[in-house]
Amino acid sequence: MYALGVFDREAQTLKIMHVGANKIFRLEPKVKGLEYSMPPPTPTVEEMSPDQWTEKRRKTDAIFGSMRQIVMNNKWEEIRIDEEPEAKENLAEKMKNVEVKESVLANTEAHVTRHIPPYNASATTPQEAYVLDQIILSEEWNHLQDIYYTLRKGEAADFSIYSTFIRNRIDRLKKIEDESEKMKLSCILSFINHLVKFKDQHSMDGVSSSKQHKIPNILRHRFSTMFAVSESRRMPPEKINLLISYILVLTLFSDEFQTDYSDISKDLRMNKGPVKQIYEHLGCKILKQRPFYATLPIPLTFPQLRQKKRLKKN
Repeated sequence: MYALGVFDREAQTLKIMHVGANKIFRLEPKVKGLEYSMPPPTPTVEEMSPDQWTEKRRKTDAIFGSMRQIVMNNKWEEIRIDEEPEAKENLAEKMKNVEVKESVLANTEAHVTRHIPPYNASATTPQEAYVLDQIILSEEWNHLQDIYYTLRKGEAADFSIYSTFIRNRIDRLKKIEDESEKMKLSCILSFINHLVKFKDQHSMDGVSSSKQHKIPNILRHRFSTMFAVSESRRMPPEKINLLISYILVLTLFSDEFQTDYSDISKDLRMNKGPVKQIYEHLGCKILKQRPFYATLPIPLTFPQLRQKKRLKKN
């Protein structure tokens, strides 16, 4: 910080004057009648090109910027590289040798259109129908161990802060003797709980009850990206459906692919009818003898998507 000191010799006082905008300047004394052969030095300002300004700002953000700003800069850099003429020529050359698989394209199109988690249409078991490793990423499992370690507290364990679906499965979780299996199921339940709370935090009817819930940063960043949370903190309707689909798929994993969806409907603040429709949308069947039970048959098949009718222009 800079300041200007003014010393009064007669009064023997020193005043410290604030420098506006924290900028300083140089005062050059001039005496009347004297000639000065050399002009005072003037600072030279080097003009920078737009690319140099961008590079300088990128380096500054990398050191002092927020994580959000760094991620945004990286994305813009990727877009810039992709738009370069050399990159386009290289991409065109590479695409000549790419073998296009129609089945992969079909799965990708269905994934985008249906708003469902990653799946394997050729799966031979329910465990393989939806790809758990792509739903919960490898680096996220270490941040989902809260339920497992709460269980180890024994009688002192308190699960009141968790959603109804989680609380109703704690007794079954306690009976699992295999620690690796118990850990895996605990992490799946924790992921479900975070998704439910994330939905509540970005909806009008549930924000108050989930306000104090802390979602690990690695999950919050991924959720915000996956579900397109805008600055208004509201999710688009299609992204809400995608989030609910992730939750319902994980309920299948937690209940060995035959789940009672009465309690998860309460957690989602939804009637059972719409939840049933989403299960069916995911390829599930509803048991007739138990009307609120969804099961996942193999092979995985989806109901036909309804095409929106276009209005004819006169």
